[in-house]
Amino acid sequence: MMIYELGKNNSIFNQFLSELRDHGLQKDSMRFRRNLERIGEIFAYEISKKLNYVETRISTPLGMLDMNTIGEQPVLATVLRAGLPLHQGLLNYFDKADSAFVSVYRNFTKNEEGFTVKFDYISAPAVEKRNLIISDPMLATGSSLVASLKALYEKGTPAHTHVVCVLASDEGIAKLKRAFSFKKLTLWVGAIDDELTAKAFIVPGLGDAGDLAFGRKDDL
Repeated sequence: MMIYELGKNNSIFNQFLSELRDHGLQKDSMRFRRNLERIGEIFAYEISKKLNYVETRISTPLGMLDMNTIGEQPVLATVLRAGLPLHQGLLNYFDKADSAFVSVYRNFTKNEEGFTVKFDYISAPAVEKRNLIISDPMLATGSSLVASLKALYEKGTPAHTHVVCVLASDEGIAKLKRAFSFKKLTLWVGAIDDELTAKAFIVPGLGDAGDLAFGRKDDL
C-alpha cells in the first residue's frame, strides 16, 4: 500500500488543515465544511496525476490540437455523514464521476468503553475495473473504513482504490494494510497522528468531524 502524506510538504493545504484543527475556528461550522471541501479539491488534483489519460482531439475557435484527458471518470465514494464535505471537494474536480454512499456507524456499549461498527446502508454503482476513490475525514481504528470498503467490493473489484483521509492514526493505517494487503490500494492522508483515546478518537486530531460539520447528534 502506497501512502502519500500531503501535510509533510509546505503548501496551502497546511493552512486549511490547521484551521480544521484549531479549537476556536472549529466553532464556525460553515468554515469547517468549506475547509474540508477545499482539502478534498487538493486531494482530487493530486490523485488526478495517477489516473490514465487518453489523447483527445480538441477544436478551438482558431484551430485543432490534441490534448490528454482523463480516460475514464472514477467512482467517488464516501462514508456518511462526516465524509460529505470532503466528497464534495473531490466531486468539484471529478465533476462527471459517479458517486457511492455508505452508512456505517459506531455502536457504543452502555458504558462507552468499547464499540462495534454497524453497517446500515449502501448506494453505489458497479466498481468493477474502475478507479474507486473513497473519502472519510478520520481514519482512527480503521473499522468503519474497512467495513465500507468490504461493502463496496461486493459491487466488483476496482482497478485501483484511492483512500482519502484528512487525519489518520498508525493503528488505522495498520488495520487497512492487514485487511486489504491483496488489493491495489493507495492511501492519501493529510497528517498521521500517533495516539488514540480510550474512545478511539485521534490525538491531537481535531475532534468529531461529523459533529463539527453538521452539529452534535442525539444518540438517544
